Amino acid sequence: MKIGIMGGTFDPIHIGHLLAAESARDTFQLDEIWFMPSHIPPHKEKAGATGEQRLSMVAVAIVEHPSFHMRDLEVRRGGVSYTIDTIRELQQTYSEVDFHFIIGADMVNYLPKWDQIKELSQMITFIGVGRPGSPIDLAALPIYLQGKVLLADMPLVDISSTEIRERVMLGHSIRYMVPGPVHEYIVRSGIYEI
Repeated sequence: MKIGIMGGTFDPIHIGHLLAAESARDTFQLDEIWFMPSHIPPHKEKAGATGEQRLSMVAVAIVEHPSFHMRDLEVRRGGVSYTIDTIRELQQTYSEVDFHFIIGADMVNYLPKWDQIKELSQMITFIGVGRPGSPIDLAALPIYLQGKVLLADMPLVDISSTEIRERVMLGHSIRYMVPGPVHEYIVRSGIYEI
């Protein structure tokens, strides 16, 4: 079984995340995509929404896709969410699964700085998805990463969770930037409002 892990803060999840996941699933014929919100990301500031709120937003965003599932492993574990720890735990539990880790183009270029990346690169394959303003140069990666990063074609959508949070704080619409149920959740809960 081939499973793609879509990690991230998802603060909030938006259509770019969903397009990336679907593009990776379709391009590499993945059986499932597991969305896995981080507890505390190692490379970003602390999330604006709580872990439970981010899990709820992911759950309502993916409910209609038969191959999309949510896992609360990192939020439940707590602490800083290092991918190496997550993959070790997943491989112990699901030894028969071939895991792929889906990342944006900006993260492909940042991979050499990931915690224990040499060991991690021997455990999984990365799938990089295009993002406006972040060209991917696989040849510039260290030798141990070359051949460990596959590229998926994705419609380029220039939306970020940061932009969405800022728009909410300023009272601007985020409709169609996030799935309808996520929009409703954000409005109903009042998260991101000043």
